Amino acid sequence: MKCEGEIAIGPVHPTMLEPHRLRLFIEDEIIKEAELVIGVNYRGIELIMEGLPPEKISILSEKICGICSHIHVWTNVMVTEKGCDIEVPERAEYIRAIVEEFERLHSHMLLFGHAFEVIGFETMAFRAFMIREPIMQILREITGGRVQNSCPIIGGIRPRCNINDNKIPSILERLEKFEENLNKLMNRTINDPMIMARIKDVGVLDKKTAKKLHATGPTARGSGLSCDMRKKGIVPVYDNFEFEEVIFDDGDVFSRLAVRFYECFESIKIIRQGLKELPNLDKKIYNPNYELKEFKPIDVYNEAQRGQVYYSYGLDENGRVRQAKVRTPTLTNLACMEAILPEHHVSDAELIIASCDPCFTCTDRMIVIKEKK
Repeated sequence: MKCEGEIAIGPVHPTMLEPHRLRLFIEDEIIKEAELVIGVNYRGIELIMEGLPPEKISILSEKICGICSHIHVWTNVMVTEKGCDIEVPERAEYIRAIVEEFERLHSHMLLFGHAFEVIGFETMAFRAFMIREPIMQILREITGGRVQNSCPIIGGIRPRCNINDNKIPSILERLEKFEENLNKLMNRTINDPMIMARIKDVGVLDKKTAKKLHATGPTARGSGLSCDMRKKGIVPVYDNFEFEEVIFDDGDVFSRLAVRFYECFESIKIIRQGLKELPNLDKKIYNPNYELKEFKPIDVYNEAQRGQVYYSYGLDENGRVRQAKVRTPTLTNLACMEAILPEHHVSDAELIIASCDPCFTCTDRMIVIKEKK
């Protein structure tokens, strides 16, 4: 395509936390075509997993993403538990879900702060981070870590992550205050004409394109697609909770942010139900009576903050991991980001990308191209 010029952004850019290279082909500062390139942060985690025992690769999987560390470990151990028919105590499953919803809250709040920063509204960015802080403190109290939680293990959860019944009233009280502050932040966002001018009818991803490009998570649900793994029976523990799948139809930046705002309220519902049910559950949090056995690679899905996360591996006759594969939500959302950039001003480019909440480092994979002579 012939264009008047090209603007290259990255691989280092002040508004994006991870390396990527964005090529914008423009005419009169209007994007006509876009190319989003990653590949500068390949770490080879799948390759390192090969041949290790499953207990060790769960530690590795936690390092794939700082923001989504818990969901990676949880989904990872689910593969072994499914392949080896390992029963997980109900209390452990509940705590895994509770920690994941706290992680969803802090991830979405991070995205709000990031989006406001890209817009240039630093006051709102810092307000989002301030509201997020109590969630980080609760995560530290429950798991011992603010970001790297190391909560799930094969057969259950670590003993230090067991939630003491005496702490539940304090957690619920702080959660109520968080909900109140979140509601204020959402209303402030919706009622600010300057913010709405930047996010409404900008970066529209229509339902047909979202479906064609296999969008996932809030990016897909902001375009009217139903895709929440928690509501589809993929993660059985969520069948115990009453909550709604949040879907908006307009497909713009506002819709993708709105999905996350309302998902936060649904996560609060799940956490409250889980915490109130914990005292009634058996105190057992770990099943040590399991045996690893050989199984062929199997697929396991879960609902991470950014969308569907996928793990697959098998165990050989020696109990070693074989054919490990990990797919993060950003992988399928990358094509969506490229597709919705054209016909927008260059100043909207990073905001549109940020609204899809990409995690480039988690997605980075090595590509081997073999030329036939």
